[in-house]
Amino acid sequence: MKDETLLNTAQAADHLGWSPSTLAKARITGNGPPFVKMGASVRYRRADLEQWLAERVRRSTSER
Repeated sequence: MKDETLLNTAQAADHLGWSPSTLAKARITGNGPPFVKMGASVRYRRADLEQWLAERVRRSTSER
């Protein structure tokens, strides 16, 4: 079962080890993890953050 816990930007940034502003910039450029837009609020599902991180695991800097 997926973890559907919703985190705000500050919580998600902390989970990733980023600053909230870095996460916001990644959201604007489309380089960040998936997010949920609820009116004016932005939330991140913990499961999406974990999957996004797992997809970026590499064994070499030459990997794409």
